[in-house]
Amino acid sequence: MTVQTAVAAPPALTDSTAPAVAAEVAARVRPGSADRDRQARHPAAELADLAATGLLGISVPTAHGGGGVAPSTVGEVFRLLAVGDPSVAQLLLAHFVIIDILKEAGSDEQRAFFFGEAVRGVRFGNATAERGTRHVFDRRTALTADPAGGFRLNGRKFYTTGALASGWIGVDASEDGDQTLPVIAFVRPDDEGVEFFDDWTAFGQRPTASGSITFTDVHVPAERVVTFGPLPTDPPPQTLGAYDQLLHAAIDVGIGRAALEDGAAFIAERSRPWFESGHDRAADEPHVLLHVGKLTTRLHALEALFARAGTILDATYAAPELTDENTAAASLAVAEAKSFAQEVSVQIANDILELSGTSSADATHGLDRHWRNVRVHSLHDPARWKYHHIGNHTLNAVNPPRYPLL
Repeated sequence: MTVQTAVAAPPALTDSTAPAVAAEVAARVRPGSADRDRQARHPAAELADLAATGLLGISVPTAHGGGGVAPSTVGEVFRLLAVGDPSVAQLLLAHFVIIDILKEAGSDEQRAFFFGEAVRGVRFGNATAERGTRHVFDRRTALTADPAGGFRLNGRKFYTTGALASGWIGVDASEDGDQTLPVIAFVRPDDEGVEFFDDWTAFGQRPTASGSITFTDVHVPAERVVTFGPLPTDPPPQTLGAYDQLLHAAIDVGIGRAALEDGAAFIAERSRPWFESGHDRAADEPHVLLHVGKLTTRLHALEALFARAGTILDATYAAPELTDENTAAASLAVAEAKSFAQEVSVQIANDILELSGTSSADATHGLDRHWRNVRVHSLHDPARWKYHHIGNHTLNAVNPPRYPLL
């Protein structure tokens, strides 16, 4: 396994330059997206190309050599990358969430080190979720003190998106198994006791290699452990959940755009008209025009809702202090965009197959990957609970709960 190492620092990108660079990367990765999907091939070369562009450092504060860009810019970068290849976009998500966590909870030394790594193009992967536990926050991976110094890490993680071939893996664990004392332990993929398993078998987002990793007595130096202290019974206002969910929403929005563009091209260039239509091209059929017009309008509405969420989240980040009201506004705006994306992008990816005709089912065209990718990725957090909290706020003026999954 190739483990990423630090390289010469790529250029620092800004709010004005980062989206353009992301669009260029998306254009480079898009032609091979269908082949990588068919082969479930991890985009290692594409990630290395991206690391050299400076995109991995855009959210690092300018004081540490990064771009210091707004959350909405990071969201737009993810949306653009997802148009090119949603697996490439998703493989970066943990990297940006970890940077945000370090801003809030890392020590000065930890921020200096890890921000420096990101600015040099070193990518962070995640090992957070576990299978077989009671719920998503029931995590059994434990960090225990090592009598020889530092700590030992033990546990098994799944959905480890971005960990393969990363520079560092941020492992969500607890002190001595006490889940009220969460920590993030940073380990290298080639550390002794770290073992990857090729067991990611989902029908979508196949190149992400989001399978399992075991950690067996992995030594973790004390300076590589981010501690949070006891979990408060009443968490303070926070933005991490809205930020994380904005990036997830960006992936679904980007897939919707790619599905519509690829589907429209297929209909215009390859699909045969239905014999009753009286037209020589499927692209001239009245029913096809009507339906594609509706899909286009819904996509534009989704993209506008996504942009609105980014703007509101930016305002919350820029506020003098985090309050119940400004963090709730950000969470609800992002929840609206992500819930709507789960509906609209899935619909677009499904309906382009119907409109394109039987030949579109041929695997050589890869049109099916859009539906598979957005269907799998949109399962990440249930829209039904987001709509529940949105409705409760509208009807009863009840702010959503302060946890990082809304």
